[in-house]
Amino acid sequence: MKRIIGLVVSGLAVSGLLTAQTLNVQVGHVLYQFPAAQTAQMPYENGSSLTVMGKVFNLSEIDSMYVDETAVTDNTVQVAYNDASADITVAGNIARLLTIAQSGAHVSIIQSADVAEEITYTLSGASSDGGFYNEGAYKATVELNNLDLTNVSAIYSGAAVHIQNSKRIKVKPLNGTTNTLVDAAGGNQKGCLYIKGHAEFAQKGTLNVTGNVKHGIKTGEYFSIKNSTIHVLSAVGDGINCEQFFLMESGTITINNVADDGLQCDIEDTTVGSTGETVDHEDEDSGNIYISGGTLTMNITGVACKGIKSEGNIAISGGDITISTSGIGTWDTEDLETKAAACVSSDANITISGGTLNLTSTGSGGKGLKCDSLLTVTGGTMVIKTTGALYYNNGTTENTNYTGNTDNVDSKYYSSPKGIKAGTKTESGSGWNVTYTYAGGIVISGGKISVSTSGRNAEGIESKSTFVINDGEVVINSYDDAINAASDLTINGGLVYARATNNDGIDANGNVYLKGGLVYAIGASSPEVAIDANSEEQKKLYVQGGTLVAIGGLESGASLTQSCYKASSWSKNTWYALTVGSNVFAFKTPSSGGSNLIVSGATTPTLKSGVSVSGTEIFDGVGFYPATATGGSSVSLSSYTGGGGGPGGGGGPGGW
Repeated sequence: MKRIIGLVVSGLAVSGLLTAQTLNVQVGHVLYQFPAAQTAQMPYENGSSLTVMGKVFNLSEIDSMYVDETAVTDNTVQVAYNDASADITVAGNIARLLTIAQSGAHVSIIQSADVAEEITYTLSGASSDGGFYNEGAYKATVELNNLDLTNVSAIYSGAAVHIQNSKRIKVKPLNGTTNTLVDAAGGNQKGCLYIKGHAEFAQKGTLNVTGNVKHGIKTGEYFSIKNSTIHVLSAVGDGINCEQFFLMESGTITINNVADDGLQCDIEDTTVGSTGETVDHEDEDSGNIYISGGTLTMNITGVACKGIKSEGNIAISGGDITISTSGIGTWDTEDLETKAAACVSSDANITISGGTLNLTSTGSGGKGLKCDSLLTVTGGTMVIKTTGALYYNNGTTENTNYTGNTDNVDSKYYSSPKGIKAGTKTESGSGWNVTYTYAGGIVISGGKISVSTSGRNAEGIESKSTFVINDGEVVINSYDDAINAASDLTINGGLVYARATNNDGIDANGNVYLKGGLVYAIGASSPEVAIDANSEEQKKLYVQGGTLVAIGGLESGASLTQSCYKASSWSKNTWYALTVGSNVFAFKTPSSGGSNLIVSGATTPTLKSGVSVSGTEIFDGVGFYPATATGGSSVSLSSYTGGGGGPGGGGGPGGW
């Protein structure tokens, strides 16, 4: 052995003689490859050690040495799994900077603090009990090349892949490959794939993940994805859990069979800096979710679990998002209140400017979309459906289909199902000195929103603060109020269809201002109305502009700056045409509703029944605008001053 090493050292030391050749040094399952052009002098000391490019080898550890013409790429490490073992190949220029340990197919590679260039780790092959652990302080890339890795022995924490590195880690499921990770059921890992730093997923490969202890994928900082396909097959915790922010530009994510939320992004915890100072991350881009493209699909079954959950803001500008939740509500023993499932939930603001969202919630108290501050919609398409009933739980008694009166029940004991809920309303004082504070709310200025709620007490869209519609198309079919606002509601434009089968079509605890747009509101039979303001608190409905069709009448005491008219009668399931100037709105009447049909427009309108219609379809098929109407018979209209329903103003189950 010593004679062979000496000959190799002597031969490679001849400058330029073997520059295309590579010196291979095999130590156990680790092969170090040194390009001849880089080796220079290789000290051979005391017959016991050999130093190559700064890497010191004890001769007793070397299994073999040989020279071949293998091409070597600097800054690369390859780990090839072969069931109970793994073969590791290391580029010579970084050999001295890595400490490698191995137990069967469990591989640990720790980078020296001297690493100053990015290292690429390529993982391939398969093992039924293996794992990869990496630790360092410089950004790195991890390539997955048809990797099938299951950790059973819980060595190196128990994660299938554990990157203990707080820098940027680029994860590349290589193009055309399918990669599968499963973690150890007995470990203490935070995720099957755990990255302490920020993870950037790229390339058009596929990654399948199973989390047997906690999350499927956990990152300590931000998570971004572009082009890759990620399937979280199951997880004991969240499908994907990250801090700082989540960014999806393209690619595909599917999440199923998780016991907690599908995707959760937390505000990064307060930490202690290098000089002992406290670092508060709340003012950073932390806790936020951004989706601008790709396909995101989730089926969430856990009790009170969320599909997308952020402690910060959510901004959706593109992509195709499909989420279903089926879990019932629960009693939160820490906050002492009920919690319910939601497809999309933010502790702050939600902004939707593009993309397609299909959100379905079937559990009691479940919601399609929920935020605690401001919901802003300027584009995109949303289809939201809830079928669950009201959930009740006071910490002792649970009822997943509560049918009792909630007027005198503390609101913390129940969760009402809703298509959309946004904003907050807080109460202070007592008796005659109660005051309310409103925050957030809803502003819709574009896009298409379709909401359907069928469970008992389920409202369509609720704002706990103000509600403004400037443009876009809003279509709501609900059990309880179709549109509900805790404060003022203003419609400046857009297309609005609001039908409630058991309450008001449009209801506000403040004033209602109709200033523009096209509004088709349908309330249940008396005492409910089509449009209701809180007259008990001296609030009013103001009809000031736009085109209006209201089945069920308007709130008594309404201020009708723009004249309203009452039809002599109306028939169920019949097509009508309302003409205002040169504009024609064709609408189909419902199978049930209040007794009065009220219309209004910028000029004196005319109304026909039993018409044949064509044109641009709106309101999911119950309207056309602009429309062409033929045939039918004229309906006589008389001046209308308001009323036709009961007092209204209830604001849904339990009031406000």
